[in-house]
Amino acid sequence: MIQFDKYTITENATIREALRKINDISSEAQMLFVVDANKKVIATLSDGDIRRGLIAGHELSESVGSIMFREFQFIEENDLKVNHIPELRKKGIQVVPILSKEGYLLRILNLNKQRSLLPIDAVIMAGGKGERLRPLTEKTPKPLLPVGDKAIIDHNVDRLIQYGVEHISVTTNYLAEQIESHYAKPHNEVQVQCVREPKFLGTMGAVRLVKKFYNNVVLVMNSDLFTDIDLEDMYLHFMEHKADMSIAAVPYTVSIPLGICDLDGRNVKGIIEKPTYNYYANAGIYMLRREVINMTPKNEFYNATDLIDALVKNGNKVIRYPLKGTWIDIGSMSEYQKARDLVKHMK
Repeated sequence: MIQFDKYTITENATIREALRKINDISSEAQMLFVVDANKKVIATLSDGDIRRGLIAGHELSESVGSIMFREFQFIEENDLKVNHIPELRKKGIQVVPILSKEGYLLRILNLNKQRSLLPIDAVIMAGGKGERLRPLTEKTPKPLLPVGDKAIIDHNVDRLIQYGVEHISVTTNYLAEQIESHYAKPHNEVQVQCVREPKFLGTMGAVRLVKKFYNNVVLVMNSDLFTDIDLEDMYLHFMEHKADMSIAAVPYTVSIPLGICDLDGRNVKGIIEKPTYNYYANAGIYMLRREVINMTPKNEFYNATDLIDALVKNGNKVIRYPLKGTWIDIGSMSEYQKARDLVKHMK
């Protein structure tokens, strides 16, 4: 069983001891979990609980049992549902313990630092040559080009970790050894697994090389994206619609500065003056059920678009997830500069 001595305190400990412990974790969640003699969590104790207790007349020498909060919010491991987390956030709850069925502390969810706990695996495509970004990519793979103070791909890996994703694979090909070296050690306490393509296999062909998935839902995305996509919302949308695959899509508007002929064959029915057409473009981010991956052939070039066509023909449910917010496909010098400028303005 994992030990959380730094964040736990016994019911008989003094309020003064609790203050010392909270001071030691002041840079983190200012919350302690009160445990009984069997190490089971029975209450919580926050900095606010202590202040209110002292104002009410309690002494520093008293036990925390006199001021601890017994009606605390928690999530049981076997009842962990992602939709619990937005509910907690709406209630203003920032720190919540995840307990075993017996009441032991398994994990601490700090919503100040972590957005969610998504039960998904993730695969990031990082094998491309980035030819439109030459000469920058002649000796450096595009995913490792800097955007702000970190590599393009690290923005995406950090976002996945922020949403609680623990099983992350990166597929590599071009200058693969540099990316493998980059993730040789754990990144923010998560070990990123690199999977090398023996040849270019396309998006889904590369995903097929991942030997093991730990969850029933898999997120697949390009490494060269700069986005603030809400992955929790995408996951809940995916589950709500019981989809087999979801395609993140960004609004794309085409404005034609001319009058367009409205035709019926060669006959003109009228003129449409300077029309604007609205579309949704593929954002290069997909969520799919794990079993769908088995529909892709092994060791063959197979793109995500090939899988989408196959699923639609087979009668599987493929849906669109409208991506709101920032999305930049870093495929050209202008888009690369746009992402770098955006990071500067965010500081």
